[in-house]
Amino acid sequence: MRIAIVAGEASGDLLGSRLIKALQQQKGAEIHFEGIAGSEMMSAGCQTLHPMERLSVMGFSEVLPRLGELLALRKRLVQRWKHDPPDIFIGIDAPDFNLKLEALLHQHGIPTVHYVSPSIWAWREGRVKKFQGAVDLVLTLFPFEVDFYKKHQVAAKFVGHPLADEIPLETNQAQARKALGLDANKYTLAVLAGSRGGEIKRLAPDFLRGIHLIAQQYPDWQFVTPLINPKIRQQFEQYQQQLTPNLAITLIDGQSRKVMMAADQILMASGTATLEGLLINRPMIAAYRVAPLTAYIIRRFKMIKSKYLILPNNLCDELLVPELIQEAVTPLAILQAIEQQYHQEQHLKAHQKQCFHKMHLQLRQGASKQAAKAVLGLMASRKK
Repeated sequence: MRIAIVAGEASGDLLGSRLIKALQQQKGAEIHFEGIAGSEMMSAGCQTLHPMERLSVMGFSEVLPRLGELLALRKRLVQRWKHDPPDIFIGIDAPDFNLKLEALLHQHGIPTVHYVSPSIWAWREGRVKKFQGAVDLVLTLFPFEVDFYKKHQVAAKFVGHPLADEIPLETNQAQARKALGLDANKYTLAVLAGSRGGEIKRLAPDFLRGIHLIAQQYPDWQFVTPLINPKIRQQFEQYQQQLTPNLAITLIDGQSRKVMMAADQILMASGTATLEGLLINRPMIAAYRVAPLTAYIIRRFKMIKSKYLILPNNLCDELLVPELIQEAVTPLAILQAIEQQYHQEQHLKAHQKQCFHKMHLQLRQGASKQAAKAVLGLMASRKK
């Protein structure tokens, strides 16, 4: 058995490695994997035909100079697998590269699977047309995505989210604080301003000013910020020194998940981290801000279709996480949102915890095992 597989970034490489191991466990060691893989997938036994890092580009300004290289790579992969077809192709995330590759391989009779749906249910819904007639099966991380694809006549299966499998249903706050060197008895606000330079630039100044206001109101609180790498840390420290030099805030290298486990409350940038916050089951305030021109285009053409912008709210179909969007991200708004959530009535706090716990259970499906089972099921149905 031969499986072709392409991942385009670190998160996809991790998903791919787990899927490879699950397929090996269910089918035995006779499967040969080849494609584009990172270190995790290679360690799991995948032969890489091209460095994965060359696919890891984001945004028009980064893609355009490399467009010729990416198109040539896709053409080589199509030619290779057209002349020596694999039993199935699996594209992991990276939709800009993988969806066209899936369509071309599908034309040559190769079964195709796309693992991880882009957020087309939230914005640019028209992108679903790229799946129609090009992908035999979409493996989704969230349950509501299945109905969206079925509405557009695309086969989809919910397999669960790997993070829900990784993160325990109950986390040890005291243990996390001890590991991070935080005061065990102080109310703790975790502050996650983002993992990319653009996010830090757009959110950190208002986050810091907002925390400064909170510190004035609640001098006994402690504040802690995880920073993904030295470059991001330096950028954040520069804003802190310029804007709030007297603010006492503990900076942690990495360990964002442990920081959230240590927290009583979280102020964070919108993104995957909000899902981790849900799974860790902490009250959150989430902020989202893009460049003004981007915001204008999104609003002008009504590109966002989902009821809520923040993922946990969409998952729970309820406004459980206050959303501060674009111009609404101000120091005063941050203070008011944190205070309102802090003073929230106990029955509302309990309701949020119950909803987050229920969603954790729903997403905790053994995602890699379920994905492998779906892939093998598709292969078996095509051989009949």
